[in-house]
Amino acid sequence: MGLLISKTSANLLLFSFFSQKRIPLDSKQFEIMVSRTGRLFQRYNSKGYRQVVGCIPYRYRKTNQSSSVEDLEVLVVSSQKSQAMMFPKGGWEMDESKEVAARRETLEEAGVDGKVQKMLGKWNYKSKRHGIMHEGYMFPLLVTKQLDIWPEKNLRERRWMSVKEAREVCQQGWMKEALDRLVSRQSPIAT
Repeated sequence: MGLLISKTSANLLLFSFFSQKRIPLDSKQFEIMVSRTGRLFQRYNSKGYRQVVGCIPYRYRKTNQSSSVEDLEVLVVSSQKSQAMMFPKGGWEMDESKEVAARRETLEEAGVDGKVQKMLGKWNYKSKRHGIMHEGYMFPLLVTKQLDIWPEKNLRERRWMSVKEAREVCQQGWMKEALDRLVSRQSPIAT
């Protein structure tokens, strides 16, 4: 017989364990973890803006079998509340660095893991749903692992697409700007 506990209780236990030991989370720990919920450990800046972090997961795919040219693809996810597409993001909590939180949010929402790279920037934006201000940080994440099962699999759709397609479906201006910064950093892959 298994032990049943609520998500909130599980998150408090995880927070307690990781905050006391300061152990960096790795993908094996993420695979058995439930999504963190609630705002108990959420960070806010000095203006009262909720601080959120996220990633633009990306990879390179060959355009066809005879070509050595590779194209950049990015992964977008649907919102929990609608089918609007965006890059994975969520709350930065007190027991995490920005990079760890961004990687955790990406794994929870998109089911991918990889190497978090140098921050793309910081943006202030207003939440569409609640009309409150947020301070958002975005990172590129070079995907090295895509999971079949992840915490929010049943809540979100994920889709790999071209940069052009992502710009069309992503409605948030600050995320489009982060995508533009990612693209400007990429150089053609030498073959």
